[in-house]
Amino acid sequence: MARLNSPEDLKELREKLAAQREPAKPCISICVGAGCVASGANEVIAAFRDEIERQGLSAEVDTKGTGCPGFCERGPVLVIHPEEICYLGVTVEDVPEIITKTIREKQVVERLLYTDPVTGEHAVHENDIPFYKHQKRHLIANNIWIDSKSIDDYLAIDGYSALVKALFDMSANDVLMEVKKSNLRGRGGAGFPAGRKWEGARDAAEPIKYVIVNADEGDPGAFMDRALLEGNPHSILEGLIIGGYAIGAHEGYIYVRQEYPLAVQNINFAIQRAEALGFLGENILGSGFDFKVIVHQGAGAFVCGESTALMTALEGRVGEPRPKYIRSNIKGLWERPSVLNNVETWANVPLIVNRGADWFTQFGTEGSKGTKIFSLVGKINNTGLVEVPMGIRLREIIDDIGGGIPNGKKFKAVQTGGPSGGCIPESMLDLEVGFDELTEAGSIMGSGGMIVMDEDTCMVDVARYFIEFLTDESCGKCVPCREGLRQMHRILNNITTGKGKEGDIEILEELSETAIEASLCALGKSAPNPFLTTLRYFRDEYEAHIKDKRCPALSCKELIAYYIDPEKCRACMMCMKKCPVGAIDGAKKMIHIIDQDKCTNCGTCFEICPSRFSAVKKISGEPVPPSIADQERIIEGKKPKMIV
Repeated sequence: MARLNSPEDLKELREKLAAQREPAKPCISICVGAGCVASGANEVIAAFRDEIERQGLSAEVDTKGTGCPGFCERGPVLVIHPEEICYLGVTVEDVPEIITKTIREKQVVERLLYTDPVTGEHAVHENDIPFYKHQKRHLIANNIWIDSKSIDDYLAIDGYSALVKALFDMSANDVLMEVKKSNLRGRGGAGFPAGRKWEGARDAAEPIKYVIVNADEGDPGAFMDRALLEGNPHSILEGLIIGGYAIGAHEGYIYVRQEYPLAVQNINFAIQRAEALGFLGENILGSGFDFKVIVHQGAGAFVCGESTALMTALEGRVGEPRPKYIRSNIKGLWERPSVLNNVETWANVPLIVNRGADWFTQFGTEGSKGTKIFSLVGKINNTGLVEVPMGIRLREIIDDIGGGIPNGKKFKAVQTGGPSGGCIPESMLDLEVGFDELTEAGSIMGSGGMIVMDEDTCMVDVARYFIEFLTDESCGKCVPCREGLRQMHRILNNITTGKGKEGDIEILEELSETAIEASLCALGKSAPNPFLTTLRYFRDEYEAHIKDKRCPALSCKELIAYYIDPEKCRACMMCMKKCPVGAIDGAKKMIHIIDQDKCTNCGTCFEICPSRFSAVKKISGEPVPPSIADQERIIEGKKPKMIV
C-alpha cells in the first residue's frame, strides 16, 4: 500500500478495506497468543487450513490467528464469526467435525462449548461464558477479532482514528488536558496520574523529550502487557504517538522483555507496517508531526521495571536505579524529560481521545477510573486474563469470574501487586479494587498480578517465597535492600524450617521499617509488603511456627510428618512402589507403615494414595507417629486389610 499523506487518504483506505470484507463470510479466529500456542494452537490453525482446502471451502471460509482473549487455561480458544460461537480446548482431532458440523451444517459441537460445572448448561457465545460475562473488556476484547500482524484488521476496528483526531482536531494541550481530566493513573505500579506526569514533561525547559513504554513485566505469573503487545500492538503504538504529540516528543522507546519473543516480533512488525503507511516517521499523515519508535530488548532483570533503572538500561549501562532528586519527567533518559508509562496505560490513551474523558470516568471509583487487566492465577477454577472496572469487589473477581476455589477447598487469601504486593484475607473479600483501597489494605495494585491461595497455603512460606525472589532480584546498590532483604529471608527461612525463635517477628519488623524508609528505589521500599501483610492478617501462623514448631496449613516440609492410618489402609502398595527413598514397609494384604527415620517428607505417598482411601495423613506439631515396631504391636491381631 502507498504511504498515506492525509486523513482523506486514510478514510479512502478504510472504505476500500470495508468494501473488500464480507461480514457474513465465516471466519475462524484462533488465539495464537503464547498460552494457546503452548497448548497446540499453531497445529490447530494449520489443521483448519488443510481441512478447509480438502473440503473445497477455501473461497468460502477464512481463518485468522489472533491475540489472547484471556481464557488461557482453556486454550486453544477459537471464535467462529459472525455467529460468535466460542469453542474451548480445541485439538487437531476436532477440526474436521467443526468444519462439517458448524461451518457446513450450522450446528454447534456441544462438547467443545463451555459447560457450567454446577448446572451443566452450555454457553454458545463468548459473552455467555461466566468468565467473560462479568468482565468489562475495553482493551483485550478486540484481541480475538484481529490478526496482530495485520494493520488492515486494526484499521477495520477504527484503529488510528484517535491519532487523526489528536493531530487534526485537537491541539497538543487539548490532548493533554483530556488525559488529565480522565484521571488515568499509571497501570504499571504506583498509579501516578498520567496527565500530571505528561504535563510536567511538556512544561520542562529542555526541548528534546521522550516517551517510553515499560513492557518489562517481571512479576511472577503476570502476562497482561505481553498479551496486549502480542495481540494488539498497534493500540500501544497509537497511544505512544499521541503521547509524544501531547508533550512535544518526537522519539519513543519500547522497553520489552527479551523473554517475550512473540511480543517483540509483533511490535517490530507493527512498527514496520505503521511506518510504511505513514503513521510513523516524518510528517505523519501530512500533519507536520514527526515521530519514530525504537524497540529495546531488556536482559530480564526485575529491577529494570523501576523507572530510573529502565532508563539507565536504555542508555546502554547496567540497569540499576538512581536517586530521584528530580523526577524523570523533568530529567530522565539522557537527562531529558521522559514520560514512562506501562503498556496498558498507553493502550488506554486512544480510547480516551476517541470517546472522551467523561466516558472513561464513568467506570471506577472516585480515585481510580477506567478498567484494569489482572492476571488471575493460583488456586482458582478459571485462570487467565480478566479486565474489570475499577471498584469491582474482590469477591466478584474470585467467585463470579474465577469460578471459586477448586476441589472444595476454602479461600484463604489473594495476593495482589506482584512480589512487592500484599496478601488480602477472606475477611476483606468485599474490598473494592482501586489504587487507594488496595494501598490502605496493605497491598498495592502493581501491574495487575492476582494470585489466589486456598487453605493449604502457608502464609509464612508465601512471605518467604516473595522475599527470596526480591532478594535475588535486588541490584545490590543500597544496603537497606541488599542486606535487609537477605536477613529477612534468612529469618523467614528459619521460621518455616522450625528454627524460628522469640524476637524474630520484631527483628523482621525493624528490617522492614528500615527498608521502607532508606532504600534507594521502589523495589526496596515495597519489598517488605509480603511480610507485613501476612503478619498483619495471619499473625497466628507466625506464632504457631515459632512457638509450637507447627505449620497450621500443613505445608512447611520440615514441620510436618506423614503416617498411614491402619484403619484406612487397603494395602494397595501404590505408596510403597512410588516412595523414592523406600521408607514404606508392607506387602500385599499387609498394612503399610512409614519409617519416620527414612521419610524425607516429600509427600509422594500423600499424593498417590487414592482419594477413596485417604489412608495417608499429614500432621504438624503433633506427636510423631509410632515407630514401625510400635505400630506392629498396635495392629497385631488385626486382620490384614484387603483391597476394596
